[in-house]
Amino acid sequence: MKPYKFEDLPDILGTLSLRIENIERILKNSAQAEKEIDDDLLTIQDASKLLKLSVATIYSKVCRNELPVSKKGKRLYFQKTELLDWIKSGRIKTIAEIQKEVNNRLDKRY
Repeated sequence: MKPYKFEDLPDILGTLSLRIENIERILKNSAQAEKEIDDDLLTIQDASKLLKLSVATIYSKVCRNELPVSKKGKRLYFQKTELLDWIKSGRIKTIAEIQKEVNNRLDKRY
């Protein structure tokens, strides 16, 4: 690292301030883009591709109220975030996670 003099501090602080502003702008734009992508409505064909399930399987899951769906007229619409949450809700815990939960419950009892 280059040694700096006291006289260099105003220039250094100005440069750092500009860099921080640029980083904040990039992060803000990235977060907005992610939100726009995540809030997209999907058709049944898009949902089929996302979930890697056939369209017929999606229809059966909708009929059994297993999938979060919105219906307008004859069309079905899916929110990407809701489908991803649905996938995550089916996660199977590892043996270590189950053991940790059991230990936590036993510790609370005694």
